[in-house]
Amino acid sequence: MENMKSIEQFKETIKKDVTIAVFSADWCPDCVVIKPILPEIEEEYSNYQFVYVDRDELIELCQELDIFGIPSFLAFKDGEEIGRYVNKERKTKEQIVAFLEELNIPSK
Repeated sequence: MENMKSIEQFKETIKKDVTIAVFSADWCPDCVVIKPILPEIEEEYSNYQFVYVDRDELIELCQELDIFGIPSFLAFKDGEEIGRYVNKERKTKEQIVAFLEELNIPSK
C-alpha cells in the first residue's frame, strides 16, 4: 500500500483505475486493530489500487474530503469519488469487505 506524502500526489494517484484510500493514523487504536488485515484485503481485491493517507500528515486533505473519523475508506474511479465508508466506529474485516463489494467493480 503506497503512502501518500502530499495532496498533489493523492490527487494524481486517484486519477488512475479504482483507488481505495485508507485514512488512518499511528495513534488511532481502531486503526491499529485493522492494520494486520489490510494486506489480506489488498490481496483479495487486487483489482483495486490501495493507498494510505496519514490523517495527521494530510489534515488539509481530510478536511477537504470531510474525513472526521478514522479509520475511513474512500473509493475513487478515474478521479471521481464512487463510495465512502466514513465514520468514527471500529471497522471489522467483514464490514470493509462489504463496503468493497458494494462498489460492484468487476475484477480485471
